[in-house]
Amino acid sequence: MIIRRWTAVVSIGISLVFTLMMGPVSAHHASTPFYDPDRRVEIEGTVTRFVFRNPHAFLYVDVADANGATTEWQVELGAPVSLRRTGWTPDSLSVGTMVKVAGQPSRAEGSHGIGGPVRMTKPDGSPILSGGRVQEDNPPPR
Repeated sequence: MIIRRWTAVVSIGISLVFTLMMGPVSAHHASTPFYDPDRRVEIEGTVTRFVFRNPHAFLYVDVADANGATTEWQVELGAPVSLRRTGWTPDSLSVGTMVKVAGQPSRAEGSHGIGGPVRMTKPDGSPILSGGRVQEDNPPPR
């Protein structure tokens, strides 16, 4: 009887540990609820801010339309620790830098956001940083 009770306590304890471990594993969200993976947008504009902090870095770009009206776009990038591994720093993009960004558009109506896998280059298509660029592995269909 004591062995059966001890086995039940150990089993419950192990189950509890695995249950508690699932919280951190599932805490990071997917981008699909926020960005449309079936669409792709491309913008070209001037950097106004580069926010390099957790949990994600953000780039803000002023984009002029055909009439000359300017709209600020928000680009969600990866975690700063991941960006650092590819050569990015908080000083990689200064205000006034021209960039071309392609990625998945925000699902929020009226917003001007890009996220998911993002490709970012200089307007001529060359990388922002030599040896360290933000680029998607599998670009979504246009």
